[in-house]
Amino acid sequence: MIPQGGTTLPGSEIVETLEQPSLTYQLNLEEGSISGHIDGLEAVKQAVVKILQTRRFEHLIYSSNYGQELDSVIGRDPLWAYAEIERHIKEALLQDDRIVSVDDMNITFAGEQAMAKFTVRSLYGTFNMTKEVREDGRGTDV
Repeated sequence: MIPQGGTTLPGSEIVETLEQPSLTYQLNLEEGSISGHIDGLEAVKQAVVKILQTRRFEHLIYSSNYGQELDSVIGRDPLWAYAEIERHIKEALLQDDRIVSVDDMNITFAGEQAMAKFTVRSLYGTFNMTKEVREDGRGTDV
């Protein structure tokens, strides 16, 4: 006997996935303080900065899907480094369900530093980001 289709048994529930809220605390990274709340596009921008400032696997509080792995890229062949920086940034940011794509990647090199400029497209809108990658893997975000 070949099944002809799925049926729902009486009493079984259909589970719908709901979009998680993006409301979060507003971080002032320059002063090291928290002030109020942000939501939507501003919350996604803050999440991108936090993801790119956090090394993957370095902090037990975060899952193994959170953060970036850019520290191994600098000092290598620029062609290889270009592809790896792009891959690492996209891999890190696309873990966030609010981010739809990371596009228009432009990476420039100056000695032991690289500067990546790219566009983040999210459910709430689009914005441009810049990530500086240094030999220590930290860099800065703008």
